[in-house]
Amino acid sequence: MNINRRSLLASFGMLAVAPGFARAQQSPDRLVFGLSAYPPNMAPWVNSGTSALTVKAQMHRGLTSYGSDGRIRPELAESWEQAGETGWLFRLRDAVFHSGKPVTAEDVKWSLEQIGAPDSTALFAAQFADIARIETPDEKTVLVVMKQPLVMLPEWLAHPLVPIVQKDSLKENPLGIGAGPYTMVSMDRGVGIEMTAFPQYYRPGLPKVKNLRFVAYADENLRVAALETGELSIIEYVPWQSMAQIETNSDLKLDVQNGPFMWLGFNGAEKPFDNPLVRQACAFAVKRDEIVTAAFYGRGAELRGIPLTPESPFYYDEAVNYWGYDPDRAKSLLKQAGYENGFQAKLLSTAQYSMYQTTAEVVQQNLLAIGVVAELELPDWATRVNRGKAGRYQFSIGGSTADNNDPDGFTSLMDGSLPMSNFRSANLPTPEIHELFQKGRSEFVLEKRIGIYKQLNAKIFETTPWVGLAWRAQGYAMAANIEGFHGLPGALNFFSGLLLEQTSIT
Repeated sequence: MNINRRSLLASFGMLAVAPGFARAQQSPDRLVFGLSAYPPNMAPWVNSGTSALTVKAQMHRGLTSYGSDGRIRPELAESWEQAGETGWLFRLRDAVFHSGKPVTAEDVKWSLEQIGAPDSTALFAAQFADIARIETPDEKTVLVVMKQPLVMLPEWLAHPLVPIVQKDSLKENPLGIGAGPYTMVSMDRGVGIEMTAFPQYYRPGLPKVKNLRFVAYADENLRVAALETGELSIIEYVPWQSMAQIETNSDLKLDVQNGPFMWLGFNGAEKPFDNPLVRQACAFAVKRDEIVTAAFYGRGAELRGIPLTPESPFYYDEAVNYWGYDPDRAKSLLKQAGYENGFQAKLLSTAQYSMYQTTAEVVQQNLLAIGVVAELELPDWATRVNRGKAGRYQFSIGGSTADNNDPDGFTSLMDGSLPMSNFRSANLPTPEIHELFQKGRSEFVLEKRIGIYKQLNAKIFETTPWVGLAWRAQGYAMAANIEGFHGLPGALNFFSGLLLEQTSIT
């Protein structure tokens, strides 16, 4: 029995499939992945959300990447090493783009220069603007020389949104020509994307599944239902209210990782959020345990400070527990800021993901207790993203994760000196924070880096360009016969799509 998407939409809108409903079997040659949203765009270096990243990660690969254990591994570069005080030398493997053209040092040079160009909209545009020069001694060797020492370059290059694209291919193809495990077959805008295995992929035997289809299910309940009926093989963004039912279903399995989190962002061009005392007041006014319970059904944890995990060498108690619930302190801060009687403002979130709407509702209720009347704005996700990029809001609910598991991975979330982004507060320049991030990534000695990031954390608490709210347990669910796929750890969880190349259906 094969239930297609339209019949699901027409037949039921229930939370779960009726007991005893037979699950259709997927072909071992075809994997169907349920996205939470259709990708807003497919530009290779632009951050457009997890769904878009997962799709783009199939077509593209970078110089480095992450393996199943979350550690950096060789990708298009088979090796790398430091070269002098500010350089890194990369040696390329034998690989070809989907066009059949070999991946060369010139393609690497061109790609990195596009990312760091003055008019670039890439996620890592500001970071790569610090490249002093790129040399290509031969077709298989690339020397990247930075303007200052940089310990983080191999980690930056591992991000799925830093792929190597065939030189000049964007002129003919807005997706760019990549060297990933799958090639694009077709796009049904707003609905689905078809891909097929690239026969010249440089990892022998991969990808394991020949045909890959992505289908967008904005309704999270229908996404779960489609997995239960067998229409889908894997789904992202498992709704927290559905996790228990999936865990008890012998036909399915659930993988949950902490790593993503929710936060509060601000527009510094909008009063009263130009005042750090107001931003601090909001931080101390929120009952974070209520967000964990209401938005995530208890599957998560309070985030009272810098989002570090106990496994990190940069972890210390004060950094992760600074913003406790303290309404009296919040009221005092508002009084110092000149808002003793509170104020009214509009809080931007989205209704497309229940976690965003519920988090916004809890924050709204908590702020009311200190005299702040927040009107919720709940557009669809694409509108939420566009308004965030343009800075068209007063304050907002955000949700994502760091760029990697190093403290430098928080740069794109907390450094207000970077270009406008949906994933960062707007119009809040943070020159001191920017300087400390620069200092931290230039230091190769761990003990010294720890000291630098302690200074950075203190400055974040003082200026409050960002407020942590709650860790969330991020889930992928899949058929029980899916092998090789799981969520990557910590901040890398959204990159789990990288593992689709090794995924099989038994």
